[in-house]
Amino acid sequence: MQHIKERTYAIEDAFLSPYACKSKNTLGRDRKEEPCVMRTEFQRDRDRIIYCKAFRRLKNKTQVFFSPEGDHYITRLTHTLDVAQIARSIARTLALNEDLAEAIALGHDLGHTPFGHSGERILDKLVPGGFKHNEQSVRVVEVLEKDGRGLNLTKEVRDGILNHPKSGKPATLEGKCVSLADRVAYINHDLDDAIRAGLLKVDDVPKDIIAVLGKSPSARIDTAISSIYRNSSGKNFVEMESDVEEASERLREFMFANVYHSPTAKGEEDKAERMLTETYDYFVKNPDKLPASYIKFLDKFGKEQVVCDYLSSMTDRYAVYTFNKIFVPKGWTFIDENN
Repeated sequence: MQHIKERTYAIEDAFLSPYACKSKNTLGRDRKEEPCVMRTEFQRDRDRIIYCKAFRRLKNKTQVFFSPEGDHYITRLTHTLDVAQIARSIARTLALNEDLAEAIALGHDLGHTPFGHSGERILDKLVPGGFKHNEQSVRVVEVLEKDGRGLNLTKEVRDGILNHPKSGKPATLEGKCVSLADRVAYINHDLDDAIRAGLLKVDDVPKDIIAVLGKSPSARIDTAISSIYRNSSGKNFVEMESDVEEASERLREFMFANVYHSPTAKGEEDKAERMLTETYDYFVKNPDKLPASYIKFLDKFGKEQVVCDYLSSMTDRYAVYTFNKIFVPKGWTFIDENN
């Protein structure tokens, strides 16, 4: 079955851009392993990520709206799948390594908090040294998964996960594909969610932005990918054209002003802050109450870091459950003495 992997290598040699990160040229893993006879190292990383516990928990983590009741709102998992699809599309148009781009995309938000970016801002204030979800995502795959053994991913995938924010500088063009795909995905599906929730109407978006990017989510995604192709094909960078980049940034600013920082969103964030702050303080004062799987990390990493690991791993509903379990009194069963 070795020929299956060799065939992949041959296809990459024949068709990928000279600027692509070819699978056979990976920098490898921190711990040596026997290679798979069928899969490339980047394909193995993809499989490890989708079967890990942190990936499964993404289905119950907020993207924008806290614990949304509707079936069609975006969660952190559906956002991740959107990013993976867009990243693969960008990589395909530029003849880059789709497997590497997909693995990075699937792992980029594994360390995200409950309650979306609000949860990230809250933990950033609570934890000594601050909190960044991209750094926590790397910590998940290097330390926390597999009972402390981590997933032992390749250096290229971990680099892409760490550097996926706009401020990051990925070492591979595939990592840059994910960084752009992340922004394209969340701006568009968050706008769609805001319209579905009644916070915005399509006509509220400035017309000059719509004129450049398109009116529907699919049109805006197509505009972004086409722009990246026109601007970056055959070149050693991955960037949008300036007019599309500018319109995308203006749409992002519009979303922050009208959705992410809206009174509705901020009102729920105040509740989340009180809940996460109380829960964080409780476990810092009572680290022995942590689950056994986290207690074993205390000597090595310290209680503040381990409590942060635990809280950031929680889904929205598990964070609420944990708060209620600690702080909300249970009802008593009264005996009717007249009977």
